[in-house]
Amino acid sequence: MPSAADPVADGAYLIRAAGCVSCHTDHKNDGEMLAGGRALKTPFGTFYSPNITPDKETGIGGWSGEDFVAALREGTAPDGGHYFPAFPYPTYTNMTEPDMLAIKAYLDSLEPVRKPNSAHEISPPFSWRFLQTFWKLLFFERGPMQADPDRSETWNRGAYLVEALAHCGECHTPRNALGGLDRDMWMAGTPDGPDGELVANITPDAETGIGDWSEGDIVGLLKTGLKPNFDDVQGSMQEAIDDGLKYLTDEDLKAIAVYLKALPPIENKVERQR
Repeated sequence: MPSAADPVADGAYLIRAAGCVSCHTDHKNDGEMLAGGRALKTPFGTFYSPNITPDKETGIGGWSGEDFVAALREGTAPDGGHYFPAFPYPTYTNMTEPDMLAIKAYLDSLEPVRKPNSAHEISPPFSWRFLQTFWKLLFFERGPMQADPDRSETWNRGAYLVEALAHCGECHTPRNALGGLDRDMWMAGTPDGPDGELVANITPDAETGIGDWSEGDIVGLLKTGLKPNFDDVQGSMQEAIDDGLKYLTDEDLKAIAVYLKALPPIENKVERQR
C-alpha cells in the first residue's frame, strides 16, 4: 500500500495497480515499457495506447501536474480535447489527486522514449471527438470516489482498488450500444471484452460467477494467474496479472477479494455469441 512518503516510489506501486504497464506497452512487438502503441480492438474500432514516457515531443514530458490530473479526472487532453473512453478515465476519475500526482512523479522519473503515437483506426461517427461531450453527459460521473462509512476499512480499500485504480469494471461489465457500462450488470462479465475476448463473471453468483471461490482463491489468482481448479488465465487478464496485480501487497489483494465477495451476485453465463 502506498506510503505517501515518497511520491516516486508510491507512483511505481500505483502504476502497477492501475494497469498502466500492460496497456501502454506494446509487448507483442517488443515495445519499450510505457512507450505506447499497444493495439486494443473493440466493437468501435482499434485504439492505440499513447506514449506516456517523459519524452517532450512524443510523450507527456511537457505536461504539468494539472494536465495529468485533468486527463485522469476529466478525460481531457492539455489542448482541451476529449479522450475516447477506451482510455478508462471514467474509472480513473475516482482516484485521489495525491495518487494521480504520485503516478505522474514516477513517470517523470523514467527515461524518455521517443516514439510517435499511432493513429486510432475508428470510423465515423465514433471517431468524432466532439461527440464525446454528449457521451460524457450520458455516461460519465466525475470523481473522486468517497469512502462508505458503513463498510470496513478493508472493503473500502478494495472498492478503491477495483473502482478507481485497477478499473476492473471496464472489462468485466457489459456495455450498451454507445459504449457505456451497464451498471445493472456490474462485474457480471461479457463476451465482448478487449480484443473480442470472453471476460468472466466475477460476481459471487454460485453458478456463473465466483460464488464458490474463497478469498484465498481470489488472492491466489491475482498473484499467480491460477484458478482454484489449476487452470490458468489467458489474454488480457494474464497481462493484467503479470504486469500489475501480482506486484500488489497481500493486504491489497485481500481487500480486492473482500470487495468482490461482497458484490451482489448476478447470474450471467458468459458465452461466445453465435
